[in-house]
Amino acid sequence: MFLGYNTNGLSHHDLFDAIRLLADIGYRSVAITIDHGPLDPRRPGRLDELERLHELLDELELRSVIETGARFLLDPRHKHEPTLLSPRAEDRARRVAFYEYAVDVAATLSSDCVSIWSGTMHEKLDMNTAMERLVDGLQPVLDYAAERGVLVGFEPEPGMLIDTMDRFEQLLARIDSPQLRLTLDVGHLHCQGEVPISQYIHIWSSRLVNVHIEDMRAGVHEHLMFGEGEMQFPPILEALRKIGYKGGVHVELSRHSHEGSEAAEKAMAFLTRAMKGEV
Repeated sequence: MFLGYNTNGLSHHDLFDAIRLLADIGYRSVAITIDHGPLDPRRPGRLDELERLHELLDELELRSVIETGARFLLDPRHKHEPTLLSPRAEDRARRVAFYEYAVDVAATLSSDCVSIWSGTMHEKLDMNTAMERLVDGLQPVLDYAAERGVLVGFEPEPGMLIDTMDRFEQLLARIDSPQLRLTLDVGHLHCQGEVPISQYIHIWSSRLVNVHIEDMRAGVHEHLMFGEGEMQFPPILEALRKIGYKGGVHVELSRHSHEGSEAAEKAMAFLTRAMKGEV
C-alpha cells in the first residue's frame, strides 16, 4: 500500500500545482476529484488538459484514482445532485454520463479505479424500488467500464441509500461484475459503528480497490484531521498490510482546503508515524 491525497482537500490550488505539491510532500498517489477546473466535462480544452495531466503523473511517477464526489459540478444549487437515484430519468442519465466520462478519464490516466456512490433518496420509495433504480443506473456504468478496462470502486456513504457494508452486500446480491469493487472509507466505518474496522478490511479484502482515510468520531460524519477524532490507526494500517493490499490509502480532508498544503503535510507526518506504530 502507499499513501495518497484527495485533491478535494486542495480545492483552492490549481490542479497541476496541487499534484506537484503532493509529490513534493512524499505522496505516491493522487485521488483526483473531477470538479470545476481542467477536467470539467463542459470545458472545451479538457482533452488537452487531460493529456497534460497524464504527462505530469508519469513525470512524477504518481498513481491515481478518479473521484466523482464534487459538490456542485452538475447542479449549482444542490449538493451532489443529480444521482443515480434522482426522481427524473433525464437527471439520472446525466449522472450516468458523468460517470462514463470519469471512466474515460481513468482509462486515459491508467488510474486504479473510478470511485462512485449511490446518492440520497428524495422520495418515499420502498427499498426494493430504490435498489432497482440504482441497479438500472449502475449497470450501464459497469458495462462501459468493462469496455474501457476500468475498475469501479463503490463507496458506502453515510446518509445515502448505500451507507453501510450490509447495504453494499445487498447491492451485490442484485448486481455483480468483475468491474464492481469497493472504495472503503475507514472513517465511515467508525462513524456508523462498523467496528472493529480491521475485521471489515479482512472480510472485504478481495473486493477492495481504494481506501479513504481521515479521523472521525462515532455518530458524526465529519472528516477530521488525524488526532482530532477517536480513531486508532495502527490496527487499520496493520490490517491492510496483512491482507496484502497494494493500492492507495488516500487522505480525504475535503473541508481543509483553506489550509491545504499544511493539512497535507500534517497528514503525511501522522500517517508515517502510524505506519511505524508510533501513534
